[in-house]
Amino acid sequence: MLHTHETEQEAEAQLGPARRPRSRRRRFLRALAATAAALSLAAVVLTGLAAWHNTYDLREEHVVIHTGGRALNAVLALPHRGRGPFGVVVFVHGDGPIDATHDTFYRPMWEAFAQAGYASLSWNKPGVGGSAGNWLDQSMADRAAETADAIAWARTRPDLDGHRIGLWGASQAGWVLPKVAATTPGIRFVIAVSPAINWLRQGRYNTLAELTDRGAPPAERDAALARREAGLAVLRRGGTYADYRAAVPSDRAMTADRWHFISRNWTSDATSDLRAVGARGVPTLLVLAGHDRNVDVAETETVYRRELPPRSLQVEHYAQADHGLADLDVIRSETRAFLTAVFAPRSLFTPGYLDSLRTFTRRFNP
Repeated sequence: MLHTHETEQEAEAQLGPARRPRSRRRRFLRALAATAAALSLAAVVLTGLAAWHNTYDLREEHVVIHTGGRALNAVLALPHRGRGPFGVVVFVHGDGPIDATHDTFYRPMWEAFAQAGYASLSWNKPGVGGSAGNWLDQSMADRAAETADAIAWARTRPDLDGHRIGLWGASQAGWVLPKVAATTPGIRFVIAVSPAINWLRQGRYNTLAELTDRGAPPAERDAALARREAGLAVLRRGGTYADYRAAVPSDRAMTADRWHFISRNWTSDATSDLRAVGARGVPTLLVLAGHDRNVDVAETETVYRRELPPRSLQVEHYAQADHGLADLDVIRSETRAFLTAVFAPRSLFTPGYLDSLRTFTRRFNP
C-alpha cells in the first residue's frame, strides 16, 4: 500500500500530463478571446474614427440639372448652418469620367467653401452615374454651355444668391472656365487649378514629362513623339479614325471614342477667352503646383499674367503639390495615401490650399 504522499504524487503524475494541455488550451482560448475582443474594439474605434473624419460640415442635396435636352445628376452641397441665400461655387471637372464628388475628393473643398458661406454645385459628367449622354461627345464649347445651364439653374433657387456665383475648375477646365467667365454675366470670381493654355503644347509637355519621370531611354522618347506626330498629321488633314489606326501601331492606339473627343478639341487654346475675361475684370485665383507633370505651369502663369490685369489676378504656388494639389509627401507612399484618404482626407491636399480657398472666397461676401 502506498503512503498518502506517494499516492498523491502518483496521482499528480498520472493526472498532470492530462491536465496541463487542458490548462494550456484554456489559457490560449482566453488569450484568443481577449485578442479578438481587442481587435473588435479597435475595428469599432477605427471605423468610428474614419466615419468622423469623413463627415463634413455640409448638407448635400441630390438634384437634377437639365442641359442640351438631357438630365445630369448633380449634388448641391450647402453650408450645414444657415438658410441663405448662399453664394455658390460651380465646379468644372477636368478630364475623364468624373462623378459629382470626384470619388469624394471634392468634399474637403466643398467644406472649405461652406465655411466661407458658399454652397458648391457639381454634377456627374454625361454618361457617368446615371447622367444622360457621353462626355466624350463634348467639345469645350459644349462643356461651357453645360456649365452656363448649371448656373442658370442655380439662379432659380431661392436659397442661392445669383449675384455671388463663382467658378472652380481644374486641368481640362482651363479651356472651359474662361469661356464661361467671358460670356456669362455676373460671374463674381474664378478659381483655376492647374489649367492648361494650348491643347497641343499641353499634350506634348505631358508626354515628355511622363517619359522623363520614368527615365525612359531616348529611343522610347523618340518613338512616342513619332506616334504623336503621326496622329496629329491625321487630325490636320481631317482624317478618320481608320486613317489614325493605319498611322499608329494598334497596341498604342486610343479608342474610337477618345479619338473623336480629341478631334473635337485639339485646336483648343484659352488665350482669347482669357483676354475677354481680363477685359471684364473678373477676379481670378490661379493655383499652380510645383510638381505638375500634366501642365506646363510656367507657360500657364505667363499667359494669365499677360492677359489678366494685375488687380484681378492672384497667383499661388504650392511647391510640394502634384497636378491635383495633393501633398507629395502623402501620395509618394501608396500605404500612406490610402490611410490618409480613409482617416484624414483633408490632409490629402497640400498644406495651405484649403485655407486659401476659404480666404479667397470670403472676399466676395456682402
